[in-house]
Amino acid sequence: MSDKYEFWNPEIETKPIDELKELQLKRLKKLIKYVYKRNRYYHEKLRNNNIKPDDIKALKDIEKLPFLTKQDLREYYPFGLVCTSLDDIVEVHASSGTTGKPVVGPYTKNDSELWGEVMARSLWANGLRKQDILQNSYGYGLFTGAHGFEKGAQKIGAMVITISSGNTKRQIDIMKDFGTTALACTPSYSLYIAEVAEENGLDPQKDFKLRLGLFGAESWSNEMRKNIEKRWGITAHEHYGLTEIIGPGVVSECKEKKLHINADHFLPEIIDPKTGETLEPGEEGELVFTTLTKEAFPAIRFRTRDLASLSEETCECGRTLPIQSRIKGRSDDMMKIKGVIVFPSQIESALIQVKGISDNYQIIKTKKGEITTLSVEVEPTEERFKEGHLEELEEKAEEEIYSILNLHVPVKVIPPKTIPRSTGKAKRIIER
Repeated sequence: MSDKYEFWNPEIETKPIDELKELQLKRLKKLIKYVYKRNRYYHEKLRNNNIKPDDIKALKDIEKLPFLTKQDLREYYPFGLVCTSLDDIVEVHASSGTTGKPVVGPYTKNDSELWGEVMARSLWANGLRKQDILQNSYGYGLFTGAHGFEKGAQKIGAMVITISSGNTKRQIDIMKDFGTTALACTPSYSLYIAEVAEENGLDPQKDFKLRLGLFGAESWSNEMRKNIEKRWGITAHEHYGLTEIIGPGVVSECKEKKLHINADHFLPEIIDPKTGETLEPGEEGELVFTTLTKEAFPAIRFRTRDLASLSEETCECGRTLPIQSRIKGRSDDMMKIKGVIVFPSQIESALIQVKGISDNYQIIKTKKGEITTLSVEVEPTEERFKEGHLEELEEKAEEEIYSILNLHVPVKVIPPKTIPRSTGKAKRIIER
């Protein structure tokens, strides 16, 4: 694939939407026949809902199919929903399992190749090329993140530094010595790497060759993106994926920073989270995905709990793949405080506006009986901390939050380096 090509797979990425829908329908029909025949649980689930494979005649018929939830996946743990022989599985990943049994993602050889293909497509759209050196600072292990980025970058032909997360001082030395041009990690970890680099007398903009940031695995605001880009002097791109679907490679940004869904493999829907009713393009609701081409573990109408909207307009970049909005938040993260709906990303957007506040903050959620209250702890920059009069900083932060939420949330300034740093997903919400 030469650099003159804008697309990794032009035939799919610029396919007219009607033709894409024809392909989706063809694959959906094949998928339902496949799971009905291959998996006892899916067979029962469909039969209990009075559905036979031949009932799927149009894309809209997907609405007849039952949803798949995280609870179902835990119930069928570890291999209950596998549709192939266990001998055909060559790779297994899993979620962190912080809220119960982990979600297991098994892959056949074809699934693994498909993953490399959709990741190559995603990274190519970000601007990654053969001559790039990718520092893969996602944690290696059962988590899908690092493995997806490695597969995609290697398919493009880029050099991958398989450093994993943590040991931040070493990350900086390797980045400098190896001439890293692209960094893959969580957005919060990229800011921590910059912080440690500065503490060691380095200038993130001048002392490195970094040009691309490939970030995912946690939600981050547009303000945080601007902050990362300014701090490192790079272009930061977002990746969205789930263990339940394939890992990263489901959705990624083009140069216009629009999130394109690899919808020839992953069929998206937006539903009303309360009623389960399908919503129209442009309406905001819960994202639901169906994997159209996976063999080992096809997910049918998986409820992600992530809130977003979809658009079918052709992008300025020339891609016709549907566009997903940035995730507004998780329905699980949505908090109702004094009748006001609050998402952590809104608080982050407010804090980033305040000069003198660093990138490190925590939202403290306190429940007393039926009443939930919020407060925020922020770290100032070292310079601002030395200036004193920290109550002024607290007031400014409270005003900024009020201007976005129309809700008074108390802010407390705590000394720099008080909040624990994370090399993976930053823990932003603390329940007390």
